[in-house]
Amino acid sequence: MFKESPIIRRVSRQIMVGNVPVGGNAPISVQSMTNTPTTDVAATVAQIKSLEAVGADIVRVSVPTMDAAEAFKEIKQQVNAPLVADIHFDYRIALKVAEYGVDCLRINPGNIGREDRVRAVVDCARDKNIPIRIGVNGGSLEKDIQERYTEPTAEALLESAMRHVDILDRLDFQEFKVSVKASDVFLAVESYKLLAKQIDNPLHLGITEAGGLRSGAVKSSVGLGMLLSQGIGDTLRVSLSADPVEEVKVGFDILKSLKLRSRGINLISCPSCSRQEFDVVATVNALEQRIEDIMTPMDVSIIGCIVNGPGEAMVSDLGLTGSSKKSGFYLDGIRQKERFDNNNLVDQLEQRIRHKAKMLDEQHKINIKEIDE
Repeated sequence: MFKESPIIRRVSRQIMVGNVPVGGNAPISVQSMTNTPTTDVAATVAQIKSLEAVGADIVRVSVPTMDAAEAFKEIKQQVNAPLVADIHFDYRIALKVAEYGVDCLRINPGNIGREDRVRAVVDCARDKNIPIRIGVNGGSLEKDIQERYTEPTAEALLESAMRHVDILDRLDFQEFKVSVKASDVFLAVESYKLLAKQIDNPLHLGITEAGGLRSGAVKSSVGLGMLLSQGIGDTLRVSLSADPVEEVKVGFDILKSLKLRSRGINLISCPSCSRQEFDVVATVNALEQRIEDIMTPMDVSIIGCIVNGPGEAMVSDLGLTGSSKKSGFYLDGIRQKERFDNNNLVDQLEQRIRHKAKMLDEQHKINIKEIDE
């Protein structure tokens, strides 16, 4: 029962990162970044595959050396997700990974050095249809900007970003996206708002160095939610000091909460209270782990009593309403005669959710076939 978001998105140009469109009317893509040594090909490939498994649209890989560039060549051949190479200072590394099929270059033109080196990278990117991401960070602004502003401000981040944008403009290259990240939520939000008024290129959102799993997820949800709710943002990364897989999960949860992406199960559950007729917390935690692999969009409500349960169940694909010994079950908003034994809720719910997902997937295939015909 996914409903479209009321958010009106900012109009932006569209670029292609591999086979993933970014900007325009494309879905907001979710990214992450590997944290394994890039020269450890097996470990990096394994991590990328784990990110692919949870739905990551794009994966970024740091390529700090030529040895890492050679490893990147092997990595690229073994994964499916579009790869962004994160490169600083050495233009030769950018040229090398471009030769090896990189899907996007994260590189700040102003950090590459002489104009002939910048031009070499841009010409190569143009020739091979490789977009560029300009990545500005509040913690690493250019020295002269730091001295002039004395501390990171939204205006300082904007000036840094536009400095790099102007270089690409002079070289007549428009296939790029921009980020202006900061660890402070208000600084990041204001920086993106200023930038959104200056350019129509896609914006890559992020609250950089957001923190650990819990605190970082909260900070990212607040900051990215503020921007996304105003229609700003075309792709995002949640930066956590945690398993990169968690970054992807949090990213999709943010988009689902704003009805901007409909991937996977949207669990609607109560915090539980003395009215609960079964252990809501234990049920939800166990069920959430079991159904992580399901990517079919569905709303599933699990409410421990009959106060709010029926109302939530009637607007969900599947709904459970707590009752003594056996709880009520709703399908597509309709109360069913079938009731679930409170001692075995997780198994029963998982079975019905998987059955419903299979039916929805089959119907989707039929609809696509009819459209093609």
